[in-house]
Amino acid sequence: MDTTVWIILAVAVLVVVVVGLVLARRSRRGAGEVGPGDAQTGGEIPAFPPSTGEPADPGAIDGVVITHPHGAIQKPENVASRLVRLRARLARSGALGQALLAVLGRDHLDEAAWEELEETLLQADLGIDPTTRILTELRTRIRVDGTKDPAQVRSILRELLLAEVDPTMDRTLHTQRHVLGGSAEDPDSVVYFPATFLMVGVNGTGKTTTAGKLARLLVAEDKTVLLGAADTFRAAAADQLQTWGERVGVDVVRSDREGADPASVAHDAVLRGARDGVDVVIVDTAGRLQNKSGLMDELGKITRVVTKRAPVAESLLVLDATTGQNGLRQARVFAEVAQLTGIVLTKLDGSAKGGIVVAVQRELGIPVKLVGLGEGPDDLAPFDPETFVDALLG
Repeated sequence: MDTTVWIILAVAVLVVVVVGLVLARRSRRGAGEVGPGDAQTGGEIPAFPPSTGEPADPGAIDGVVITHPHGAIQKPENVASRLVRLRARLARSGALGQALLAVLGRDHLDEAAWEELEETLLQADLGIDPTTRILTELRTRIRVDGTKDPAQVRSILRELLLAEVDPTMDRTLHTQRHVLGGSAEDPDSVVYFPATFLMVGVNGTGKTTTAGKLARLLVAEDKTVLLGAADTFRAAAADQLQTWGERVGVDVVRSDREGADPASVAHDAVLRGARDGVDVVIVDTAGRLQNKSGLMDELGKITRVVTKRAPVAESLLVLDATTGQNGLRQARVFAEVAQLTGIVLTKLDGSAKGGIVVAVQRELGIPVKLVGLGEGPDDLAPFDPETFVDALLG
């Protein structure tokens, strides 16, 4: 066979391969595959088949890399155990409680003592109005009851602080999957959409780390989780999130190029979660500065894209507990854009600034749902009002 015939055969084989790849790609797109530009154009999210809970093809979404965990997977600490440990840690750091009890333990509370109490509560970022309410009621109760017993005064103060923290607020993390369609007669036709969590907040609050810790917390509660690295402006953020995924054994959806559209990555992560049948998708967003209108608009875009099929289950604002009133200003701006459902307070290692819990809840009417009390992977736990107040008072 001469050289010309070999060349013709080689060209024919190449054409067959190229045509086959093109047809396969069109078939995948027709079945609901999403390209990197779909979320940017604001088009409708394509339909996808009912979730079976089986992992989808890692290459099913264009422009997105699905990183799978490998190596040794760490077993997260269960919720009950971490609550006991964190309660002890918070109690040991009760600087506010020590200051309050030093005053309340005196035989007589004169005006200087009351001024000292006021200063202590204000320095703890409790806020002017809550501080005024607490001290006014405390003085009234002491006068009416005629008590000078420090233990009784402490008990009254505990009651008043607990009322300010408001134990009646719903602090549940809503992890139930959203039912999109189908019928009871045909269970196989039911399509589930994962509960989507958006993590928002400014740089430096520990937002990406909190997203990883939250994934561990949910896995410890037997939830299946997928992480979405929508902070595409900082390559280290996606790498950091991937490391958390490897620790706990969950996949991470991230862009294959720096500076990709965050809304597109968030959209693809949620779609991937629906296809894989996971319970919760946690989307980490870039640190938005409240005075950067463009970045805040981007966060609004992420929210709009993600909610095309189902509402966001949780929009959690991550706040640094040590930032005080500046944290309140951040919260106000984010509440306007992200429709916040809860707050995560990080760096609450010392409870001297614990009054921010009261201040931010009163300001926004949004509950603190989680607190971080350390740098360890399991140093994140649900917020419990009674435990917190007891720790404040030592």
